[in-house]
Amino acid sequence: MIIVDGKAIAAGILDEVRNEVAASKKKLRLGVVVVGNDVVTRHFVMEKRRVAESVGIDMRVYPFPETVMPNELRARVTELVREEHNTGIIIQLPLPSHLPRQHILNAVTPEKDIDMLSARAVGNFTVGKGVLVPPVVGAIQEIAAAHGVEFIGKNIVVVGAGPLVGRPVVLWLLRSGATFSVVRKSTPDPASFLRSADIIISGIGKPRFITGVMVKTGIAAFDAGTAESEGKIAGDFDDDSVAPKCSLITPVPGGIGPLTVAILLRNLVLLARSRKK
Repeated sequence: MIIVDGKAIAAGILDEVRNEVAASKKKLRLGVVVVGNDVVTRHFVMEKRRVAESVGIDMRVYPFPETVMPNELRARVTELVREEHNTGIIIQLPLPSHLPRQHILNAVTPEKDIDMLSARAVGNFTVGKGVLVPPVVGAIQEIAAAHGVEFIGKNIVVVGAGPLVGRPVVLWLLRSGATFSVVRKSTPDPASFLRSADIIISGIGKPRFITGVMVKTGIAAFDAGTAESEGKIAGDFDDDSVAPKCSLITPVPGGIGPLTVAILLRNLVLLARSRKK
């Protein structure tokens, strides 16, 4: 069984980012819009700041109260996008329920959308336009390349269809010509899908939702789900019961998470480079 070391794979990407940032004549800045004070969100933002600063990228956090109104937030995000010093802007998800998520995300133009969550960025990725990949897709690609995981000809199950994991993964698999199923809240008997899967990619944020009895022996488990459980960050797979049946598993923390941050920063560098042309 392979337990993926996402930090080790990310280190190689970050070395490339660090070298390009050092060679750049212009200081690169990542702007992060944060609404509210969610504990998991705080963890992710702190990790992004630590990694960004380690490669020489300035990161600015733009905090907003949980009660911020949609029009106020959208207008402010638009201003931040237009700010020349902000090389890229991300909206840290999730947003409070009263905020129209996609409307807010669409305020980030593709020229600064390193998370690739705006409707235009998603459309560009769907048709293969541009040089960026959604961070979770880039993370899975890097892990697959490092460990020889093939997706074509395999029975793949994607758990969840959210904007950060499920949707970009589905679009990527469609472009790749892979065969897959998507398990959602409305799916009857999700375990029946999981038991036949060769590869499971999950991003629902339900701690230990997928257990060993729900999977077959030899699966590759890509865990992109994160949530707080008993004061710790946990993934969607119950590692104790699932890991012994896996050919490969990405732990939480330390698997896909560090790689998504590395890909995010690589996207920032790629956008900065494209604007020089």
